[in-house]
Amino acid sequence: MSYPVKAYAAHSPTGRLGLFNFDRRSPRADDVVIEILYCGVCHSDLHNVRNDWGNATYPMVPGHEIVGRVLAVGPEVTRFKVGDAVGVGCMVESCRHCGSCGKGWEQYCENGATYTYNHKDPIDGTPTQGGYSEKIVVADHFVLKVPETLDLAGAAPLLCAGITTFSPLRHWGVKPGSKVAIVGLGGLGHMGLKLAKAMGAEVTLFSRSPGKEADARRLGADHIVISTDPAQMAAVAGRFELIIDTVPYQHDVNPYVPTLASGGTIVMVGYLGPLETPFNTGPLVFSRKALAGSLIGGIAETQEMLDFCGQHGITSDIEVIQIQDINEAYERMLKADVKYRFVIDMASLKSEVSA
Repeated sequence: MSYPVKAYAAHSPTGRLGLFNFDRRSPRADDVVIEILYCGVCHSDLHNVRNDWGNATYPMVPGHEIVGRVLAVGPEVTRFKVGDAVGVGCMVESCRHCGSCGKGWEQYCENGATYTYNHKDPIDGTPTQGGYSEKIVVADHFVLKVPETLDLAGAAPLLCAGITTFSPLRHWGVKPGSKVAIVGLGGLGHMGLKLAKAMGAEVTLFSRSPGKEADARRLGADHIVISTDPAQMAAVAGRFELIIDTVPYQHDVNPYVPTLASGGTIVMVGYLGPLETPFNTGPLVFSRKALAGSLIGGIAETQEMLDFCGQHGITSDIEVIQIQDINEAYERMLKADVKYRFVIDMASLKSEVSA
């Protein structure tokens, strides 16, 4: 049977999101049907809705930081049962057999991962629709177990903001004593501080704005460096093994290179596109430094991240909103007027009545 659901959708790049009714697909043998309780609001939701990346398909139901409970499972599903707390992140399918998928890197699927929304189901070709909705139907391979010890609303942004920073921390081998810096204190940056600190790293925040010190220290920063202050930047020359750049807009990366230790790496996770200023590769060559990128994480790694957060009591700092406030939340997000992630209480959708 299919599942008629209510959702909030965008119908154009310039219109407001509003109530949208559609049918979720009939569950397949390996599917999990999930009642969505909370959905985080990611900066990429806004980019997709407003067609900033040029590939938007409407109507579009955004949302890929999904936490809920299992309503039903297909006959081939053994890992989940009705009532389990579960999550769904940015992907709902991949080919599962290419080299990348074989490494557990479904996000880099060589045949193309299927995203949670604004994409097409690889089996029936129907549009995928995201978490600003009552329910979702997802193959069990792409469903995550959420530790019951975590606040479910605060856990929702872990499915994107959490794994986006956890993956490079793990991949580049952060361990107790590692010297790590995070560029930017937003949805991604605040998770980077929390996770790096829980891994035992010595953590520094790079910020352009004074006045964030108390909050940064609360989140796990041992040091704060104002990146517009030449003296402060000079004082940390050659210090960091890993810098995770979470800034979501075009900016100059060159000033951070001298702060890397020999063999260190800057990892871009916040901005996709051409750099504002020509990048000087000379310092990379002469000190074996690197500029790299990282995209979310694979399914096994995402589960590892959730388990790690469960063990350390880590959730996102959130502001819970009603679905009816999503358009205003987008405007506030553009002004960085949130600490540090909006999460929609999807119970608010129940009060919506079709026109």
